[in-house]
Amino acid sequence: MFRIVTLEREFGSGCGAIAAELARRLGWKLWDQQLTSEIARRAQVTESAVAWCDERLDSRLYRFAKAFWRGSYERSIPLDDSRAFDTDRMMVMVGEIMRTIAAEGNAVIVGRGAPFFLREREDTFRVFTYAPRDEKIRRLLAMGKSREEAEDLVENVDKERSAYIKHYFHAEWPTRALYHLMINTVVGDENAIATIRNGMRTLEAHPAETALRGVR
Repeated sequence: MFRIVTLEREFGSGCGAIAAELARRLGWKLWDQQLTSEIARRAQVTESAVAWCDERLDSRLYRFAKAFWRGSYERSIPLDDSRAFDTDRMMVMVGEIMRTIAAEGNAVIVGRGAPFFLREREDTFRVFTYAPRDEKIRRLLAMGKSREEAEDLVENVDKERSAYIKHYFHAEWPTRALYHLMINTVVGDENAIATIRNGMRTLEAHPAETALRGVR
């Protein structure tokens, strides 16, 4: 029986809205912005500090500076929270939170490496959403983005996500064999949600077919 759904996504594919509606229909808790809030609470930093680290690597300059700091005699001088919080620290916290979410169950989780953190769990249904470039730009324009901003986001955000997954999980993005479903959201949110729910019901009826464990 599935107790968790993870949704990984190409930027602009509408995954956030699909996940929110899916969670509402299942009566499960949505972990999207809520995950950012929980990380900020535990780390005692602002949500904007968490968002800055979200699914992206720290800059090469920052990583070099951090390595220097750790090797310096000055390392005993405490950094303030805003400087101490970085993607490495966030990843440790996300792993801890993912384990808590999984133990509680009845959760829909968006991004943040969730399908990789939970890849060994048989009670987790893993989905990847994607869309043609024009569809992603259309969705972003409908959200109020300018065309220039929409094109820039579509061009660059997924590159950051790919680098993030490669660095922390040593995997290509997307790792196709990791997912039970990969959905082109040009079919519309309603059809995407129906496909996810049908897929869950189908595999629950044939549990031996859910065994996608051990993907690295």
